[in-house]
Amino acid sequence: MTAIAPSPVSLLYHFADLNDPRSDHTKLHGLLDLIALTLCAVVSGADAWTDVETYGVNKRDWLETFLDLPNGIPSHDTLGRVFAALDPAAFRQCFVRWMHAVVGASRGKLIAIDGKTLRHSFDTAKGKSAIHLVSAWASANHLLLGQQAVADKSNEITAIPALLQLLDLQGALVTIDAMGCQTQIAADIVAARGDYVLAVKANQPTLYADLQRVFGDGLEEDFPGLEHRYYHTAEQGHGRTEERHYQIVTVPEPLAKKHAEFTGLRTFGMVFSERQVGAGPVVGETRFYISSLRPQVKVFAGAVRGHWSVENNLHWVLDVAFQEDASRVRKDHGPENLGLVRRIALSLLKRAPTPKKVGMACKRKQAGWNDSFLVEVLLGQTP
Repeated sequence: MTAIAPSPVSLLYHFADLNDPRSDHTKLHGLLDLIALTLCAVVSGADAWTDVETYGVNKRDWLETFLDLPNGIPSHDTLGRVFAALDPAAFRQCFVRWMHAVVGASRGKLIAIDGKTLRHSFDTAKGKSAIHLVSAWASANHLLLGQQAVADKSNEITAIPALLQLLDLQGALVTIDAMGCQTQIAADIVAARGDYVLAVKANQPTLYADLQRVFGDGLEEDFPGLEHRYYHTAEQGHGRTEERHYQIVTVPEPLAKKHAEFTGLRTFGMVFSERQVGAGPVVGETRFYISSLRPQVKVFAGAVRGHWSVENNLHWVLDVAFQEDASRVRKDHGPENLGLVRRIALSLLKRAPTPKKVGMACKRKQAGWNDSFLVEVLLGQTP
């Protein structure tokens, strides 16, 4: 392996100690070769194991400039078996180390945490339900920071704490939807020296009612005795208009004591949005949040808007550009491990420089056509 030498942002450097699940007598292909081939192929447009094999066959001469490939290109069956057997926790940890080297420290970053189900990863014959992956997404620079699968017959409440343990949260601001509005999750974030903005819905009925009352009374009486900040935005484009009204207020002392189980709780937040598409009706929505932030309304607004980046720039792109919902990979750990490869590929492609703004599908094609561009993507180079 000579063309891409190990470096702090090199794939091979961070995967060197990954345990190979195969017996020695079955190892016709090196594990690092399999991983590097798969990542190159997925970045370049491969969505299934047969695609990865076909990519390898067509790119073999180039791949052999930095991979050993002593027995040629592995078959799609071999690729599927190895990724199904790889320990997903160890595999994930290697990727996390690599991403940390690429993105650097989390200080000052907005980290959005949200989940997505791999719709066709279920296996009815084996009684296996579809896998649900929770991702940590650095919104500003469009990078996956970590991933955790939700255990079968469980939910995101159990997966999020495990995911938080993988992350460097010092100085970061973590946003999570209402499923993550849990006392232990808030405590874990603060213990890691981060801040949080957590959505609140009816799954926390007492807290939700208190938020409604604080803002209902406060908007009528101008929040007496509380530090209050307001921010308004208006956007228009693509045939729609949207206005957002952000309110953030210090938690009243009686409620701070009442909800003291939420470590670091400082402020309550509310967003009222009005949206109109074309000549249609104006639709309003009110959302509530709790936060460890001081009453910094623009920071709060940025966190709320930035959270949707994980949906728009990660989950939606995975479905449209990577065809994730159509994937039929379902054996053992294969869906989780290939899902992680897709997310890493997307992250690196988001950062890759291009002469003009192009879509994700076009970037994948460019990586497949242009080996030099693919190397730039794999090394995490930015404009």
